[in-house]
Amino acid sequence: MDALTSSTLERRPGSSEQVAFLPPESALEMSTRALRNFERGSGAADFTPNSLTLRRSYIFTGTAALTLGGCYEMYQVLQVGGITTLEAMVLVLFALLFAWIAFSFTSSLAGFFVLLFRQGDALGIDSDSSLPQLRSRNAMLLPTYNEDPYRVMARLRAIHESVGETGSASQFDWYVLSDTTDPSLWIAEEKCFMQLRREAGTGLFYRHRPANTARKSGNIEDWVKRFGGGYDHMIILDADSLMTGDTIVRLAAAMESHPNVALIQTLPIVVNARTLFARLQQFAGRLYGPLIAAGIAWWHGSEGNYWGHNAIIRVRAFAQDAGLPELRGRKPFGGHILSHDFVEAALMRRAGWAIHMAPMLGGSFEECPPSLLDFAARDRRWCQGNLQHLAVLPARGLHWVSRLHLLTGIGSYLTAPLWLIFLALGILISLQAQFVRPEYFSKGSLFPQWPAQDPVLAAWVFLGTMGLLIVPKLLAFLLLLTQRETRKRFGGGFVALVGILIETLLSSLIAPVMMIFQSTAVGEILLGRDAGWQVQRRDDGGVPRSETVRRYALPTLVGIVMAIAGYAVSLPLLLWMTPVIIGLLLAIPIALLSSGSSGGAGRPPRLFATPEQTSPPQVLVRANQLATAAPTAIGCPVLELRNDTGLLDAHVNNLPASKRIRGQVNPHLAIARAKIEDAESLEEALRFLNTHQTFAALNSAPLLQALLELPISADGTGSRLKPAF
Repeated sequence: MDALTSSTLERRPGSSEQVAFLPPESALEMSTRALRNFERGSGAADFTPNSLTLRRSYIFTGTAALTLGGCYEMYQVLQVGGITTLEAMVLVLFALLFAWIAFSFTSSLAGFFVLLFRQGDALGIDSDSSLPQLRSRNAMLLPTYNEDPYRVMARLRAIHESVGETGSASQFDWYVLSDTTDPSLWIAEEKCFMQLRREAGTGLFYRHRPANTARKSGNIEDWVKRFGGGYDHMIILDADSLMTGDTIVRLAAAMESHPNVALIQTLPIVVNARTLFARLQQFAGRLYGPLIAAGIAWWHGSEGNYWGHNAIIRVRAFAQDAGLPELRGRKPFGGHILSHDFVEAALMRRAGWAIHMAPMLGGSFEECPPSLLDFAARDRRWCQGNLQHLAVLPARGLHWVSRLHLLTGIGSYLTAPLWLIFLALGILISLQAQFVRPEYFSKGSLFPQWPAQDPVLAAWVFLGTMGLLIVPKLLAFLLLLTQRETRKRFGGGFVALVGILIETLLSSLIAPVMMIFQSTAVGEILLGRDAGWQVQRRDDGGVPRSETVRRYALPTLVGIVMAIAGYAVSLPLLLWMTPVIIGLLLAIPIALLSSGSSGGAGRPPRLFATPEQTSPPQVLVRANQLATAAPTAIGCPVLELRNDTGLLDAHVNNLPASKRIRGQVNPHLAIARAKIEDAESLEEALRFLNTHQTFAALNSAPLLQALLELPISADGTGSRLKPAF
C-alpha cells in the first residue's frame, strides 16, 4: 500500500483532453475589501439625478406622514387615562412597526403608478424589441451544493438550449460549480455532466471543490480567481433557477451599453409549485411581486440591491470591489458572511459602480420551498445572515441607500419578535387593568387619572393598519384588470379576486406561526446558535405527521397561553386577539393541509393559477420534460466508478492537484486509508466507510485505486454491495 502515501495525485494512463472538465485557467486577482478602510474604485463617482432625489423624497415624506398620523391616533387611544410605562413601550413599538408597514405601502403605491403608466426601464431594456448582437464574453455560473443532479442538469440544459435559439450561443460558456459533499451526488453530478456535454456540445464545464469554504460566495470567488480573466460578465444562477435565452442576451447587451453598471438584478418569478403552501407563495409573488419590485426599482435607481441569483455581474467590478472579509468573532455573528449578496452589492456601489434592477424584463424564474417548515428552515439561515449585517453597517464609504438595504434585511427579521413583544405588552396592560389596583391619584395631584383606552378609536387604528397591508393587494388587482392577456392567464378577474381573498385569509393564519418561528430564530442566534448550511428540500413537501406535531407544538402552545390570558381579562380582549390566536391554534392542521400536493394530475388547478402555470414559457416546459425523463435513482459512487471506466478516467483526471503539508492530517482520509487497508473485500470496505470517509477516498486517486482493487463479493457482480452511508 505504499502508493497510498503519495503526496500528489497522478493522472491515469491513457487520459486525454476529451475528459478535461475545465478549460485553461485565466486568472483574475480578487482581493478582500476592508470594511473599516475605503478607497474609491474605478466606477463612476456619482450618478444620482435630481428626479431620483424627488422620488426618494416622496417615499420618505409619505412614510413619515403616515407614521406620524398613525402614532398620533395610537397616542389618542392610550392617553385617555395618562400614559403608563407599559403603554409608552407599546407606543414606541407601534411607531416602529407602523413605519415598517408605511414604508412598504409607499413603495407599493409608487409601483402601482409605474406599472399603470407603463414607465420604461431605467436602463432602456425593451423586451419587445429585436435581440441585439453581443460582443462580450459571458459566463453562466451554476453553483450547486448537494442538489439532485438530474434536476440541476435538466434546468441547465433548458437554459442552454434557450440561449442557443437566440443565435448568441458562441458568446457564452457554462460552468457547473459544485460544492457537493455527498459522495453519491458528486459522482452522479459528474455522470450527468458528461452526458450533458455529449448531447449539448462544447462550452460546458464542471468544477468540484473538495471543501465548501465560504459556501456560495467562496464558490463564486474561486471561479473568479481561476477563470474570471476570460470573461466580461457572469450570470449567477441558483440550483432552482431558470432564465430564458432572450432575457440573458438582453441583460448582457445592457451591460455592454452601460459600462458604469456592475450588476443588474432581475425579478425571479416562482414556478413549479406543487403544494398548497408553495402555490400560495407562487400566486402572491406573481400578482403582487411586480408591483412591489417596480416601486423599489423606481426609487432605488442606481443604488439597487442583489438577491444572489438570476442576476448579471461585471466580472472586473466584482473582482476589484466585492471581495468579502471574514467578520470578527465567533459564529453565529462572526466568520464568513452568509447573506453575501447584499454586502457584495453595497461594496460595488461603494466603489462607484451602479447597481440596477430590471423588474419588468421577465423571463426569470425560481422555485419555492414546498412547506412552511422548509420555508422556515431556509428563513433561519437567511435570518442569521441578515443579522450578521449589523457588523457591516458601520463600514466606511457605503452609500446611504446601501445601508438602508442592510437595515431592511435586518428589520425583516427583527419585526417578528417586535410584534410578539407588542402583543405580550398589550396583554400585560389588560391584565394590569383587570387585576392590579390602579393609582387614581398620582403624587401631588388633586384630580384622578382613570386607566382606560378608547376602544372605538383603537378599532379605527387597527383598520387603518390593516388597510396599509391590504390596499397594495387591491392595487395589484386593479392593474390586473388593465392587462387583458395576463388576466386571462390568471384564470380571469373573478377567479383572481377569489384567490386574493383566500390567499389573504390563509396568509393571515400563517403569519402568526411565522412570527413564532422567526422570533425563535432570532433568539437562538442572539444566544450563539449557528444555523449551519442545510440542503434545501425541493420535493412535494410531505412531512411526517409526528414531525409536524413536534415542530408546531410551540406555536400551538403560545396560542393556548394567549387564549387563556385573553379570556382571563375579558371576552372582548379574547375576540380582539382572535386573528392571531386562531392562526396559532390551527398551526398543526394548517401545516398538514398546506404541505400536501394540490390539484389534479395533468391539469393545473384554476384557483391560484398564474400565467406561467396556465401558459408556461418554453424554457420551463423543456426543463420539466427533461427532469421528468431523467432517472431518479442515485447509485453507490464507488460502484458507479468501478462499472464505468470512462467515468472513472474523467473523475480521476479532473481531481485537483494537491500536496499534503507535513504535520497536517486529514482525519477522514487517514481513517479511510486504515479501513481500506483492513478490509478484505470491496463489500467490507464499503460497509466500513461512512460518508465523510468515502468522500475523502474519492478525492484521493491513490486511495480510490486501492479501494477499487479490492475483490468484490462472491457472486462476482457486486450486486450485494451496499455502502454504510
